[in-house]
Amino acid sequence: MKNLFYLLIAAFMLSCSLGKKDHSDEKLSAYLMVYFKDDTHSLYMALSNDGYTFTALNDSKPIINGDTLALQRGIRDPHIYRGPDNSFYLAMTDLHIFGKEQGLRETQWERDDSFGWGNNRALVLMKSDDLIHWTKSNVRVDTAFPGLEQIGCAWAPETTYDDVKGKMMVYFTMRTQNGHNRLYYSYTDDDFTKLETKPELLFEYPKDISYIDADITKVGDQYHMFYTPHDKGGPGIKQAVSDRLHEGYVYQAEWVDFEDRACEAPNVWKRLNSDTYVLMYDCYGIRPHNFGFCETTDFVTFKDLGHLNEGVMKATNFSSPKHGAVIHLTASEANELAQHWGSEMKF
Repeated sequence: MKNLFYLLIAAFMLSCSLGKKDHSDEKLSAYLMVYFKDDTHSLYMALSNDGYTFTALNDSKPIINGDTLALQRGIRDPHIYRGPDNSFYLAMTDLHIFGKEQGLRETQWERDDSFGWGNNRALVLMKSDDLIHWTKSNVRVDTAFPGLEQIGCAWAPETTYDDVKGKMMVYFTMRTQNGHNRLYYSYTDDDFTKLETKPELLFEYPKDISYIDADITKVGDQYHMFYTPHDKGGPGIKQAVSDRLHEGYVYQAEWVDFEDRACEAPNVWKRLNSDTYVLMYDCYGIRPHNFGFCETTDFVTFKDLGHLNEGVMKATNFSSPKHGAVIHLTASEANELAQHWGSEMKF
């Protein structure tokens, strides 16, 4: 009887693992970009085999429609992260800025104007083993912990792994009512379905202004955080550096971007087989809006790469992406994703 019990357990574990392909020993060799568009408030994906030219999947249509994901029936600011478990973590803003115009609500915003522009209360957290099948959780930040009932926004969440604490950490923009936007962090449960710790301040800007859209990259023993302060001469991109993940960031006054119009949403990713890092950001102050890019090897000097399809960075079948993020994939992962969405791309 005991042997039968163990056989049943083994069969159950095997059935759970079916469909989950292990590519952990494969070499990373492709790039995946996620982004959204204002006209659909939905999630898009694009693939690249060289980190310069990206092709959107699903014939440039949404991978997942925002109205199936979010409480406000629209998402913004998608960020994707590969965890140490080789699972993929997607975090997004639950917000539709055209909800009234599209008949999704009767008011301009989710709450009255005293909470400010774009006020919202929730994040969307998703997890996948194959980039095709996803779990989803709608996380109401305002009800997660006492004292957050009057938050004015919960925007632009990003995910990283705290190897000291051994936990996944989400960091995002938050404000109280219509006060200044600031950057906070919180740890999630292992299933990536909820916040387990009350959000704490991630970084204190030296001026009493709004600052948003943090993106953290560990290089050696240092953490480089790029973010968007709404300072004189901005919004634009600045950098702060620390030797700890969620504290001790040292302010750097220099603007990093090369734009003469407003930009936001920095995202840093590494060129494979090189020491070069790409800083990508959303140039929303130009028309049509576009992504801007620059490169660095030392995080001190940056080389301007121009805009998408206006320099070395190319988009073959899409335009006007918003607030994107890029990660690396194995060839098998990229091929399986492309095949699933009917793309003839090969990696």
